[in-house]
Amino acid sequence: MRFAFAGIDFLGDVFETLIAKGWQPVKLFSRPCDSIYDFNDVTVARARALRLPIQMTRITPADLAALKASGCRVLVVAGYPWLIRGWEQHVPYALNFHPSPLPSGRGPYPLFKAILDEVPEWGVTAHALEPAFDTGPILAQKHFALSPQETHDTLLARCQMAAKEIAGQLAEDLPRLWEEAKPQGPGTYWPRITQADRTIDWTESVEDILRTVRAFGSIEAFAQVDSRYVYVWEASGWQESHGHRPGALIHKHRKHMVVAARDGFVQITGWSPYAPGPARGT
Repeated sequence: MRFAFAGIDFLGDVFETLIAKGWQPVKLFSRPCDSIYDFNDVTVARARALRLPIQMTRITPADLAALKASGCRVLVVAGYPWLIRGWEQHVPYALNFHPSPLPSGRGPYPLFKAILDEVPEWGVTAHALEPAFDTGPILAQKHFALSPQETHDTLLARCQMAAKEIAGQLAEDLPRLWEEAKPQGPGTYWPRITQADRTIDWTESVEDILRTVRAFGSIEAFAQVDSRYVYVWEASGWQESHGHRPGALIHKHRKHMVVAARDGFVQITGWSPYAPGPARGT
């Protein structure tokens, strides 16, 4: 099956899985990445090694027509930010990989909220492209239970592994899965996380604060400790009665900081100073 891939390293294993299953890539569509939280270097390097044309701008009708002329039969989207319309005239199949158990969790990046909201189960979905984001009929889906101690990084890895599994299923049986695709029906849309969503509130409980840290993991939560602003990616804590102001720095040893919360203390063990400029990771 000849296919084009539109995406970045976030779900780049889908690209590799399809190739390993014998599909023939004809072009890579990607996008500029900040190389801090978004990356495409692995996917781009693979495309270059295969001598594929690479496009870093939005897919246009002319690009879709060129895919048709090249004999491309499938457009596979995974981590691509732009809505693609009008593909039906040019390729038989166009599908998207979304890191949620659709129709729940539509939106640009629902993993953070899944942990913040303590959802018990999560999943990954492959669906046909429609004129609206994340709404097309479901081709394949994998569900899995979430741990009470789930972190952004473990959830991301699990989504990536599930996406590879689904890609293998599609590679082997796409025409049947396409024919049997199930309409989604009503769902929920989760907007992009804001800086406020990422910010630790020291008046909350230790449990709530640690959940915020886990929800962002290596993407980092944001916090004010006394008059200092920091990004936080690792912390632990304990409950203990005290008379300190929430957010006060109570103890420090080397780079570890112990900060007062409403009902105890949080020890920040992984953090970096806040640098003014564009918001990170949102």
